[in-house]
Parts: sequence; C-alpha cells; structure tokens
Amino acid sequence: MKRKNVYPFTAIVGQEEMKLALILNVINPSLGGVLIKGEKGTAKSTAVRALAEILPEMNVVKGCSFHCDPADKKNLCQDCAAKLEQFGRLDKNLCKMRVVELPVSATEDRVVGTLDIEHAIKFGEKKFEIGILAEANRNILYVDEINLLDDHVVDVLLDAAAMGINTVERESMSYSHPAKFVLVGTMNPEEGDIRPQLLDRFGLSVVVSGEHEVEQRAKVIKRRLDYEDDPQEFLAGYEVEQKDLSEKIIKAQHLLPKVQVGEELLILAAKIAIALEVDGHRADITLIKAAKTLAAFEGRGKTEQKDIRQAAALVLPHRMRRRPFEESTLDLQKIDELFVEM
Repeated sequence: MKRKNVYPFTAIVGQEEMKLALILNVINPSLGGVLIKGEKGTAKSTAVRALAEILPEMNVVKGCSFHCDPADKKNLCQDCAAKLEQFGRLDKNLCKMRVVELPVSATEDRVVGTLDIEHAIKFGEKKFEIGILAEANRNILYVDEINLLDDHVVDVLLDAAAMGINTVERESMSYSHPAKFVLVGTMNPEEGDIRPQLLDRFGLSVVVSGEHEVEQRAKVIKRRLDYEDDPQEFLAGYEVEQKDLSEKIIKAQHLLPKVQVGEELLILAAKIAIALEVDGHRADITLIKAAKTLAAFEGRGKTEQKDIRQAAALVLPHRMRRRPFEESTLDLQKIDELFVEM
C-alpha cells in the first residue's frame, strides 16, 4: 500500500526549538522525551509525523510484535530471544519508523498490555496481549493533550520511557518486553497543567506559538497552499534538504556513544542546577545528555560550553520552581554569569 504524503520536516517555517528538541530525542531516546506546550495550529503534530518520515527504514525481526532489532541481542523480547537460542539466527524485514498515537481515553491495560490468566491455567504457558507500549517500541509515541491523560497512565509512560522496558504483572505472573520509544507529549496550557512531579520526568520541553512576523506567516500560508496544490512537486523541492538532515541524524546516532564530556562541564552543570535551585539530580544528568547529543548532531566528538547553554534552554524551563498558575521562566543571565566564572 502506498504511503500517504507527509509534509516535509525541513519545510516547516520557524519553531526551531521544537524541531531541535524532536531531533535530539530521535538521536538519543534516553533523553526521556519532549513536552511541547502551545496553542493549536502551531505544527506540533505535523512536525512529529514529518520527522518520522525522513528517517530511514530499520531492520526488524520478521513477525515480531515488538519490532525487535535483530542486531541488538541484549534488548530482544522473550520470543525473539528464544528463537535466537534455538535457531542461532533471526529472519528480518525492513520497516519504517512510525508514529503511534495514544488517545486521551486510553486505559492502563490498553497502554501496557494484558496477561491472559485463563490461557495460562488451561495451557500452562504465558499469553500476552500487546498494548500501545509494545506498538511504540522503536517508534515515536505521540500523546496529544497529555495534560488530560490520567496521571497514573502518564506515570506508566514515563517509567517505560526512562527504563526502556515495560513489565506487566498479574496474579503470580509477569511479562516484560522492550519499550524504547521517543515520547512526544503536546498540550495547551489553557486546558490544564501537569503535576510538577510528572513534568520533571520529561527530558526536554519547549513552548510554541504562532508566527508573529508578517513575512513568516505569509511563508507558512504559501508553503501550505503549494503543498496542497501539488504534493509531489512540493516534496521534490525539499528532497535534498530532507536527505541531508536524515544523514546528519544517522551520523549523530553513531557518533553519540563516542562523544566525550570534560570534568569542567560536569561541574558547570552542577553549578547551574544549584544556582537555579532545581530539585533533584535529574536536571543535571539530562543537561549533560542533551549537551552530548547536541555535540553529536553538530558532528563533534567533544562537548563544549555552548552545548551546555543551548541544552539549558530545553532542559531547565519546566523544572524551575514556580507558584500555582505561574509560567516557569529560565534566568539565562544567571547561567551566563557562571560561564564567565569558568
């Protein structure tokens, strides 16, 4: 079946922070996802689907419900691990990364999956019915209006995103499977907020709004109309840019494990977290992870101070202390003063 045309990622006007945050999470899913706050009609869902489209096809184990990577033997599901042990190899297919959407009405069972107790009693073997987390493994999990989702379900999502594993327990049985995905949550702050404890669990956050410059808004209109008028011609016009970005992301994924971070930058990250009175250590750790990913995206094998500063704008705003109904703000001047002291 022919894939539906998707608006090109590189054709999206503005929203640079949002696009960067999405790219960084694709390069390094361990960042813990991105929360995008903003009004409707600001290309949030368009950007998510467009990013998935430019990524190359990936190898998956043939017939596997979890889309296991045949080359990643440490993160195979139970069935694939058993097949590998029995046959010494795994058949594979090529598959495109896709966007798995989680509806606001989703129950915990629909998200994590269920164990069939009756089947276990009758046949003496586990039978697991997959949930959304299984479908999302090695894909993008997109949750629109995440602030309206049940807090417990959000907790489950964030736990799986952080650990890369989903475990379901029922009666005396348990079942685990890989659940490594890029978590993208979007919300309109006017419709309610997320508890601070859950907010802190998101790796990055950005605030988006409509373009306020006449030229930029006109560019948005023109590109959208051109796309609707002749999608194929419009897509062809961005083919080179799309390919260049795709290759840059792939190179960054391979370079990331080799990127080094100097001791002085670890100290700087700690000083920033203390100066801004950020609770816990998650912010410091994510700040370093994001800085490393930025360095990899720029093709560098060593993290620099500018990476820390750029990462701070994505990692820290939603972790700042605030009063109820007050927006978090990041004091970049405090950060700049720490850079001067280095």
